[in-house]
Amino acid sequence: MALPPHGPHPRHTPTARASRTEPPAPRTPARLRRAVAGLLAAVVALGLLEAARHLRPAPYGDRLHHRGQGEWAARAHGGAVAGYDRRTGALRWRYARVGHRPLAVLPTRGEVIALWDDGLLTDTDGRSVRWHRALPDAAEWLPAQGGTGVLRPLGRGILAVVSPRRVTAYRTADGDLRWVLPARKGCFFRAEDAVRRGAALLLAQPCADTAWTGQLVALDHLGRIAPGRTPLSNDLPRPHLARTDAEKPLARPR
Repeated sequence: MALPPHGPHPRHTPTARASRTEPPAPRTPARLRRAVAGLLAAVVALGLLEAARHLRPAPYGDRLHHRGQGEWAARAHGGAVAGYDRRTGALRWRYARVGHRPLAVLPTRGEVIALWDDGLLTDTDGRSVRWHRALPDAAEWLPAQGGTGVLRPLGRGILAVVSPRRVTAYRTADGDLRWVLPARKGCFFRAEDAVRRGAALLLAQPCADTAWTGQLVALDHLGRIAPGRTPLSNDLPRPHLARTDAEKPLARPR
């Protein structure tokens, strides 16, 4: 029986094997991978912070909704303070506080100061609530007093808040406390009986065993009107004027 002829066998050379092998994928440097991971972590953190900011309740229960531009007039309505367009009467903004209602509203040059039933004093311009101030001892007198006569503008950017025990004055620009006038011992202030006489606010201070002349107090933006008083200024603080040159001043020639 004849054997098949022995033919040449194909030889597997290294060159042929290398031609069938795919080149290795380029490796990402470790520094680049860490940078990408850090960037992704920062994006996720920012997203979580933004979500937490939206979920966080507004301070003091504020709810302010702005709906348009234009000049407005404000009043208390439906448990909130609202600004209505002067021409059309359309609602421009609405400011409410959860669980509370305004007792008195005082417009002041494009802003509105409101006294709320929990003794909080607020100022808003319809776009933001500019400041909050809590009145002292409000729980003792506010439920019976209500908002009648409590908010008394004194002019020159000063608001007097009249309670039975004291008169507290605030600067309307920023809510800064400017001065406090306590009632005399055994006396109290009657906010509803205050009247204006020119630049002065005449405030009743009933007292036992006191002449009627001692039962009236005259106030203005600087406090109680009295001879020889030396009141503090109520102006906004000015920015510090720093030297622009770093060199020492030259001495006078001798």
